[in-house]
Amino acid sequence: MMVTLLKSKIHRAKVTEANLNYEGSLTIDKFLMEKAQILPYEAVHVFNVNTGDRFVTYAIEGEENSGVICLNGAAARLGQPGDLIIIVSYILLSAEEAVRWKPIVVNVDSNNKPV
Repeated sequence: MMVTLLKSKIHRAKVTEANLNYEGSLTIDKFLMEKAQILPYEAVHVFNVNTGDRFVTYAIEGEENSGVICLNGAAARLGQPGDLIIIVSYILLSAEEAVRWKPIVVNVDSNNKPV
């Protein structure tokens, strides 16, 4: 049996930009992606704390240590700069692996720097 578990999350990141004319995705500071072990083009779920909106997209790398969190394309309609979001990735594990699994949680400050 396989189960889907939380792999990692970036908790309460602040949206810094929204770019409606980009073809789609979520730009995340490269350093934050590495801390959360989110790969470029990996599927992520995004939960907007301010609006309650939830959506699925994929991650792309932003400038390292810039703090950038940019909603691109259609996702730009689901948040605006200043909104707090939770970015989540999942992993599929066997039941045996799942009992030992510990997710990665990256808490950030108001400038999207890890704390």
